[in-house]
Amino acid sequence: MKTNSFAHTLARRPLSTLALTVVSALSALSFAPAAKAQTEIQWWHSMTAVNNEWVNDLAKQFNESQKEYKITPVFKGTYDESMTAAIAAFRAGNAPHILQVFEVGTATMMASKGAVVPVGKVMADAGFKFDPSAYVPAVAGYYTAPNGQMLSFPFNSSTTIFYYNKDAFKAAGLNPDKAPTTWPEVVAAATKLKDSGHKCAFTPAWQGWTQLESFSAWHNVEFATQQNGLGGLDARMKINSPLHVRHIETLAKMAKDGSMAYKGRGNKAEASFVSGECAMITTSSGFYGNVSKNAKFAYGLSTLPYYPDVQGAPQNTVIGGASLWVMSGKKAEEYKGVATFFNFISTPEVQSASHKRTGYLPVTTAAYKLTEASGFYKQNPGTDVAVTQMIRKVTDKSRGIRLGNYVQIRTIEDEELEQVWAGTKTPKDALDSIVARGNELLERFEKANK
Repeated sequence: MKTNSFAHTLARRPLSTLALTVVSALSALSFAPAAKAQTEIQWWHSMTAVNNEWVNDLAKQFNESQKEYKITPVFKGTYDESMTAAIAAFRAGNAPHILQVFEVGTATMMASKGAVVPVGKVMADAGFKFDPSAYVPAVAGYYTAPNGQMLSFPFNSSTTIFYYNKDAFKAAGLNPDKAPTTWPEVVAAATKLKDSGHKCAFTPAWQGWTQLESFSAWHNVEFATQQNGLGGLDARMKINSPLHVRHIETLAKMAKDGSMAYKGRGNKAEASFVSGECAMITTSSGFYGNVSKNAKFAYGLSTLPYYPDVQGAPQNTVIGGASLWVMSGKKAEEYKGVATFFNFISTPEVQSASHKRTGYLPVTTAAYKLTEASGFYKQNPGTDVAVTQMIRKVTDKSRGIRLGNYVQIRTIEDEELEQVWAGTKTPKDALDSIVARGNELLERFEKANK
């Protein structure tokens, strides 16, 4: 058999010193233990603009703090869209490790048996101390099961507050250092702003949450039976009371006379405040990061308005924002990574920095105390409003709202209120319709989860 002369010659030639070094190095390399690959943790979220930057920075901070795990944040659209995407991904066997779910999806997630792992279990299994009593009670209670186990990790918890444009107030002859604290004062301020030429005096964002849900708790009136759903699946809606009708009638009059402008569902109205178009807005405390970064005018933060003749008002506002749920079907090492990340973002230092940056609540008492001690609230008046509204003693009517099929109920609220603002439906008819249509969905949820 004829051999390849080049290969044959090479085989017979003694190895040079350089070649020996190379062969020796390659041999050593082949027997060296491989570097341990980082465990990647997928985190699906719905944060946009400045809050999206915050989420990315948190992940970067964590990733740089250790070498074992890598958090990868992925924006998956609105809260509704990310929930739908996660359900589809779970069925296909490729759900993320962490899913951010807004508070109205809590009852649905709690009922999703087999799809989620309680955060209390994830933390305990990883060997981390996880004490629900360290969290602000109104926050911890909302995400805790009747057996005392915390089901999801409180993340961007918010509440409804009132923002106003101080420059616009000054131009309209209003006191820029005094926010309207009652609804009659809001109406009077809106009239003055409109008369001074301001095209949009007041606008509500997240209208179902701010004008019905938070409104109910703030006035210590029932939104739904069974402690607003926290007491059982057989809860039914009660937002067609005389007080609710009175409030929507107030807003309907403002919409008719042009002192209130409806700018769309969800947080769409927020852009009109930042731009200076609208002078007053009720929305999330988590809007603060956007306002502080982008508003080109002096602004103020204040409490949610109330009706002073209602006994028990103001009470406390309810939780908004979202929490982080851990999806099932992952490896033990991946769950350890999730727990390590949660432990990192719950430290007082990280919590306080996030609170100062975004306006979301410091979800632990230690983080609140750290922020207070830093002088942040004194230097930035109004930034403590969200906290002080939430840490009051709660009642069975104000503890929170946790209803099944609530994402769909929110859509019903939007549909019916939009007809009121357009003048095609009376406030009473719209609220009666929300109750009737909402109760159908609640009955369906109760039957499916008995």
